Amino acid sequence: MAATIGVGDLARMVRGAVEKIRANHETLSRLDSATGDGDHGTTMLRAMEAAGKAIDEGGGDIPSLLNAIGWGILSVDGGSTGPLLGSFFMGMGEGAGAGEALDGPAVASLFEAGLAAMRKQSRAQVGDKTMMDALIPAVEALRSAAESGADVEAALRQGAEAAARGAEATRDMRAKFGRAKNLGDRTLGAVDPGARSMAFLFEGFVEGLAAGK
Repeated sequence: MAATIGVGDLARMVRGAVEKIRANHETLSRLDSATGDGDHGTTMLRAMEAAGKAIDEGGGDIPSLLNAIGWGILSVDGGSTGPLLGSFFMGMGEGAGAGEALDGPAVASLFEAGLAAMRKQSRAQVGDKTMMDALIPAVEALRSAAESGADVEAALRQGAEAAARGAEATRDMRAKFGRAKNLGDRTLGAVDPGARSMAFLFEGFVEGLAAGK
């Protein structure tokens, strides 16, 4: 179990997320076809491939790596996905501090900083049928686990489980943002693709970190 993680571990986490989206982008686009343009999976794939390219080009420390990933994602066209995800990773970079190793509470702070940056781009809250329905519970669960003494991998795993539950809960919600909000009750019964993609990211973070053991 990892008591702390460094820049190499963080790179593996993001690579795990890249692979998770690569394996599931068609699923995301099918979900999006129920309430949107059907291209969310393609957009997420481009965003995460940009993240992978940023890792390949290198980042000497944790803030540099996260900022490079954020800038890479911001360059991707495709509605709100690029600005939201890009701001998330850049916010994490700003919250990383100067330390070379992050313990559980420090990783929780990293994700909280990413969430805070995303909140500047979106007014969505839990219950609005957006990616926030997965991200907010994930960050809260990660913090709770870290404060209870869980190591980094265990805390991330609890965050991933909360994200998955949050994504599934969107099935019973009406969309309040984006094009889907105009569909009203027709959005009931469909999982929000943004929430599902955020859950996939957290699953990928866990798998990427575990693969580095």
